[in-house]
Amino acid sequence: MFATLEDTVTAIVCLITAVVIHRIYVKEKKARVQPQDVKGIMWFGLAIFIWGLGALIELFAVLAMGWPPNHKLLIFLGVLVSLLNSMFILLSLPSIEHSSDRNIVIRIVERFSEREFYFIFGGIMLMLAFVFLATSFGVSGMSNSLIWLIDIPISLVVAFALLNELNKAFANRKMKFMYLPSFGLFVLIVIAVTHRIIPEELIPQAIPMSSWALLGTVTAISFKFLFILLFSILLYSWKFLSEKEAQQSVLSRISKRNETLELSNSKLQLANDSHLDTISRLKEEVTELRAATQANLSDRQKEVLANLGVCGEAKSYTEIAQAMHISLDGFQAHIHQIKKVLHIQGTEGKTRLIQYARDNDLLRFATIENEK
Repeated sequence: MFATLEDTVTAIVCLITAVVIHRIYVKEKKARVQPQDVKGIMWFGLAIFIWGLGALIELFAVLAMGWPPNHKLLIFLGVLVSLLNSMFILLSLPSIEHSSDRNIVIRIVERFSEREFYFIFGGIMLMLAFVFLATSFGVSGMSNSLIWLIDIPISLVVAFALLNELNKAFANRKMKFMYLPSFGLFVLIVIAVTHRIIPEELIPQAIPMSSWALLGTVTAISFKFLFILLFSILLYSWKFLSEKEAQQSVLSRISKRNETLELSNSKLQLANDSHLDTISRLKEEVTELRAATQANLSDRQKEVLANLGVCGEAKSYTEIAQAMHISLDGFQAHIHQIKKVLHIQGTEGKTRLIQYARDNDLLRFATIENEK
């Protein structure tokens, strides 16, 4: 009765949990750039699924086919399920994120690819199965409980690695209060393993068989529930931290972009200030140059040049000289001296003098007007 109860509860809880975990895995896989980051969720879901599937098969064999719970094939099935479960748990452990060093079991697992790990683990199961079959059918009266000796070393190694990784992960998430449940899971696994290998003929000498069967059922169901609970808490905290890290990453990128923009803006501002300083300096130099140039011209020369700038395009030198009440020779003498000061030569001298007068604000010195 207890065996049937254990299989029923395990099948219902584990299969439903496996479906939920698979949905979470599919959703997280689509949402992430690197699906490899959530591979641990898949392995964890498979470990739960294999528990539920094994329990469902045993339940069918007992209720539908009438096999006793201690049938040798069912024991074989239980060992196979346990070994597969251990393999999936080992594959899921490297995905448990924490900042501490990995234990030796995880480091060994990480050295191999998934395909290599399948071959290695499958080879171990085949060798152990061969050894058991050779001894089981060769020795009469061999207890079915001894079949579980195949699974004990691997289960204990996986249980230790699981305890170690869970504690490191919870410590990294500042959840050290979860140490006790993790240790409780380890103790329950050890009790469940020990319960399987003690020969049935020795049990009545220490405890009633009904109490022994009840202990096995309670232990098996409890450690499965606790295993699912701890991994669910770990998964939730991992998702919470991942989302927090993603938000911090976005914030960091925005801050970095703002810093880059501020730096670029600062550089542009410096360049702009530099250009403004250059322009201002050039203006000052031009003003000084103009002032220096104009300072070399006498007031009379400025007047002549200004009158030329005002009337030069409409009047001849003679007309301008008459308007200024000076002789033509005197006017031309002034023009000649101005050209020497300004270094103007050539046939376009008059045009250049007019342009110079206008560009250098000398028209204000004009004493005549251009009468059109």
